[in-house]
Order: sequence, then C-alpha cells, then structure tokens
Amino acid sequence: MNLRDRGHRHGLHSLRGKLTLANAGLLAVGIVLATAVSIMGMRLYLLDQVDSELLKTRTSLSGSGLTLRQVDSLTALGVVRERITPAESDPTPDSIFTVVGGDGRAVTVFDLKPTDAQRALAAAVPDPRALAAAPGPRDIDVHGAAYRVTATRLADGPYILLASSTELLHKGIAKALRLDFAVGTLLLALLCCLTMYSVRRRLLPLEDMVETSSAIAEGDLTRRVPSSHHPTQEVEQLRLALNSMLHQVETAYRTREHSAAQLRRFVADASHELRTPLAAIRGYLQLYDQGMLSEPGERRRAWDRMHGEVDRMGRLVDELLLLARLDQRPEIQFRHVDVSRLAREAAEDLRAQQPGRRVVVSADGAVLVRADESGLRQVLGNLLANVRVHTPVEAAVRLGVERADGVVRVCVADEGPGLGEEDAGRIFDRFFRVGGGDGSGLGMAIVQGVVEAHGGEVAVRTAPGKGLAVTVTLRSA
Repeated sequence: MNLRDRGHRHGLHSLRGKLTLANAGLLAVGIVLATAVSIMGMRLYLLDQVDSELLKTRTSLSGSGLTLRQVDSLTALGVVRERITPAESDPTPDSIFTVVGGDGRAVTVFDLKPTDAQRALAAAVPDPRALAAAPGPRDIDVHGAAYRVTATRLADGPYILLASSTELLHKGIAKALRLDFAVGTLLLALLCCLTMYSVRRRLLPLEDMVETSSAIAEGDLTRRVPSSHHPTQEVEQLRLALNSMLHQVETAYRTREHSAAQLRRFVADASHELRTPLAAIRGYLQLYDQGMLSEPGERRRAWDRMHGEVDRMGRLVDELLLLARLDQRPEIQFRHVDVSRLAREAAEDLRAQQPGRRVVVSADGAVLVRADESGLRQVLGNLLANVRVHTPVEAAVRLGVERADGVVRVCVADEGPGLGEEDAGRIFDRFFRVGGGDGSGLGMAIVQGVVEAHGGEVAVRTAPGKGLAVTVTLRSA
C-alpha cells in the first residue's frame, strides 16, 4: 500500500478532511449566530408592535377617567364593544377584553356573561393591580395559547385586562427557523463539496510529492515533482525546494555508488598488483630455504630480484598513499610558481636520462601560476616518465608553456606510437597499462588527481601512429 492509498483510507484524519470539517464548522457557527440574531431581532420587533398597540389602548382608557357604568354609554368605544363580545366558540381569539372585579374574577358587562376566553384571561392574571402598575405588557398562556397582556384601572375600582395573541408571531418565528435550517443545511452541503474540490485541487502537488517520494523510496532516484497548472506560491516553493533536495540526494547517491565501485576496483587492482611482487619474494625465499640457491651467482641474482620487487612495492604503496590523499581533497598551500622554469628543468632531467632523445622546449620567460610546486613537478615528471617508458628513444618530445585568456597551458607531446580510442578513454584509470607494459599504471591517475586538486583540467589528444599529447590547463596567477 502506498502513501496515497493510506491517505484515502484515513480521509477524516487527512488534511483535506480536517480542512473540510473546519470550514463546515465555522460556517455552521456563523449560520447559528446569524439565525439567532435575526430571529431575536424579528421577535423583538414584532413584540414591540403588539406592545405598542396594547399600551396605546391602555393609555386611552386610563386617561379618560371612565367608570364601569359609563363604558356602555360611550359610542366612541365601539372598538371596545367589539372586543367585549368575542365569538363564544373561539377559545383563543386574536385579542381579549375583559373586566375583573376586586376578587380577580371576570364580571358581567352589558348584561353579557364572560366567555371562556375572558374567564381564562382573568384566571391567568392573579394580580391585576401589579399588572396595571407595570410599565409594559407581560407574557401569559390562555388555553395553551401565548398572549401579551396589560391592565388599567377604571375610576370606580374594577380593572380592564387587554390581551393580544402572539401565536402568529411564534408560528412565523418557527417557520423562519425551519427555513434557516433548510438553507443552512444546503449551504453546509454546498460548502463541503466546494471545499473538498478546492482542497483536492490545491493539494494535488502534495499528492504528486507523495507519489514521487514513494517512487524514490522504491529506487527510482530520477523522479521529480512535476509542476501544477495553477500552483500557489507556497506549494511551488516547496516543490522547487524538494526537487533541489532530490537532485542533491541523487547526486550524492550516485557519487557514493561511484566511489564505492571505484574503491572496490581500486582495492582489487591494488591487491593484484601487490600479489605479484609478494609471490616473487616468497618464491625466492622458498628456494633459499630449500637450499636450491647453492651457487653464489644464483643467490646474488635472487637477492637483487627481491630488492627490485621490494622497491616496486614501495613505489606502489607511495603512489597509493598519494592518490588516497588526493581523493580526500587536501588543502594545498598555493604560491606563485614559474611553470616555464619547471618545464625547462624537467626537460633537462629527461635529456640526462635519455641523451639520445630529442627534446624541444617552448617555455621562454616566466609564466606564473598559483600552485604547489612539488605537485607540478610530479605532474611533469609523471608525464615525461610515461614518455620515457612507453615510447622509443627515437621519438621526439615537445614541451610547451603558453598563457592565454587568463589560463596557462602546459603541453607534453611525443611522436610515439599513440593510443587507440578505447585505450585513450581509459588512460586516467588506475592500474591501467597499455598492453600490460611496465609501471604501476598509476602515473596518469596521479596527474589527473593533482591537476584537479589545483582546480585545473587535463586533456589527451592521440591517435594510432600520431603520438600522444597531454595538455594541462591551470589558472594564471
């Protein structure tokens, strides 16, 4: 199971699920708060309208100084008359008008007995005096229906109770709540869908990163995170940083693999090279131990051969140690070195070793580079030793030093047999010897290591029958 499959299995615990739940939760809280505020505002507004009408009627009755006997003779109170005689069959009319005596019971007005609604209203108001003194109406229940009620006192003692039904108000509020719930649910569902789509679209680069990481974990180091069509700035920065890191990881892994392979080959070649002189020394020692070197001349020859093999092993070990130090990127003490002088001195050394070889030097004047003098001497010495060992004495050698474009080029070219394309490609490999010739096969590898430690380059130009030219390029001082 890959990482993406695990993310889909635990959807609620994924970033997509958490963002969706968070957005849905915030919207739900917002809808609840907005609904509560709107319902409370609507309720207060409608109740204020009902209360205003009740208070207006109470004020008109209390300010007129009416008595119970005067109520019937006032034609101006036609509205009151209509309220006094509600339909007997309606237990919860929209408004109720009743007169209560000192005992709190509804009394007969205009020879009309109180209706059930009027008696229920009188029973619902235990203290008309306190209600008349209150600044505003109060909530009561009449036959299970909600009313707002107020009271006023007549001049001769009885109290008039005025009540208006608020059932329509509460039903309207209930309908508004149901509508808000339905709309809120729809909005939540829509928001969840949009959030899931938007988050999935925005997180596609992260899923690509997961797939890339899984592929790299399975061994595909070349995978990179692709760019999305509409990336966000943060995700694009993460993608670039991750790709850069993956490139460095791949480079480090390839370098480590190459170094490990090179080390294995190096150890194998070194053991092979050391095995030959050790086998020769062991063989001569066995001959001596068995008394088979009885003649003085044979013992001398065996002695010289063992000394030669020991010297060979010593040189091989020294060269291996040098290459090991070069592989560790040593800190070189740079100073100004005259390359022309070193080239002339190296040419004199070659003439002393092979007087019959023609050596041409083109290194006039002083050409300075910042380098380690002993390292450059070893480079020139190895190149000329390579010429001395692998070319006939009749082959001429040319040493050239020139400065151009801020660099110094040192060229060692011979007129020997040259190399084929395959051998030229392996000339810097350690322990490589053309045709199994003499030497350790480390000279050109040391040349390359020293030059690269100086930040320079070494190149080879050769062809069968056209000699070999090695060019070393260094930064000018």
